[in-house]
Amino acid sequence: MVRETNMPDPDVLKPEDPDVEFSSPLTMAIRSRDRDTMTMVRRAVETKQVMLAFQPVVRGAHPETVAFYEGLIRVLDHTGRIIPAREFIEVIEEQELGRVLDTLALQLGIEALEDEPSLRLSINMSARSIGYPRWQQVLKQGLERDPTVGERLILEITERTAIVMPELVQVFMTETQAKGVSFALDDFGAGYTAFRYLRDFYFDILKIDGEFIRGITTSPDNQVIAEAMLSMARHFDMMTVAESIETFEDAQFLANAGCDFLQGYFFGAPTVRPWWSDRMRRRHA
Repeated sequence: MVRETNMPDPDVLKPEDPDVEFSSPLTMAIRSRDRDTMTMVRRAVETKQVMLAFQPVVRGAHPETVAFYEGLIRVLDHTGRIIPAREFIEVIEEQELGRVLDTLALQLGIEALEDEPSLRLSINMSARSIGYPRWQQVLKQGLERDPTVGERLILEITERTAIVMPELVQVFMTETQAKGVSFALDDFGAGYTAFRYLRDFYFDILKIDGEFIRGITTSPDNQVIAEAMLSMARHFDMMTVAESIETFEDAQFLANAGCDFLQGYFFGAPTVRPWWSDRMRRRHA
C-alpha cells in the first residue's frame, strides 16, 4: 500500500511534539464560545451594560428580618440578556477588565446607598482592585459625598485574592475600617490557607462557602466543618454568614448552630428590582 505523501504520518506526530496541537471539534467549539463570551463581556463593560442584582441576607435568630443585601454585578449582552458570571469571572480576575468591573460594581452600590438611606449593602471586590486608581477614586468620592455610606457599606473580599497581597490588604482594611466601612471574607473554606489567615486579617464578617452549607443536614462531615468555622469566627469576634441555603432544614440547622446571618435562594433570589427601586425611580423622575 502506498502512503499519500501529503498526509501526516501518525507514527511521527506525537502529542508531546510542541508544534502539534490536537484539538477535537468539541475543544475548538468551547474555545470559540469562550472567545465570544469574553468579547461580549468586554463590550458590555466598555458601554457600561451592567447592573446590580440584590440578594437579601437575613438574621439567623430572626429570619424574617433582612440584615443587609448583597449587590451582585450582572453583565448584559447586546440583547439585554445576562451573561452567566461563571463563564468569565475567573478569566478576567487578573486582567484590567476585572478591575473595571469591580469599579462599576462599587459605583452602582454607592449610588444605591445614596438613593436609599435605610439600605445596608455588601459589594464584591478583588484584592487586586485595591491598587486600581479608578476604584479607589470611586470609593473616596462616595465616602466624601455621603458620610453615612461608610457605615452602611460592606466590602467582600474572596480569600483566594486576599492572600495574594496580604500586607496591602491589611493596610487598606485598617485605613478603610476607620471610615466606618466593614469587611467580609467571602467564600471562606474554599482555599487551602483559610485558617492561617484568620489571625492576620481583621475581617468583620466571615462568609462560609456554600460547598459546606448545601445539604448540611444530611452531611455529618459538613456539619463538623461548619461548626468549627463558626467557633473560630466567634473566637476572632467575627460575625458569620452561611451562603447557599436552599432548604428550611439547612436554615434551621445553621440558626441553631449560632450562625449570625443566612443567605440563599430559600430566603430570596437575587433581583434587579428590589423593594426600594420603584421609590428610587419616582425620585429620579
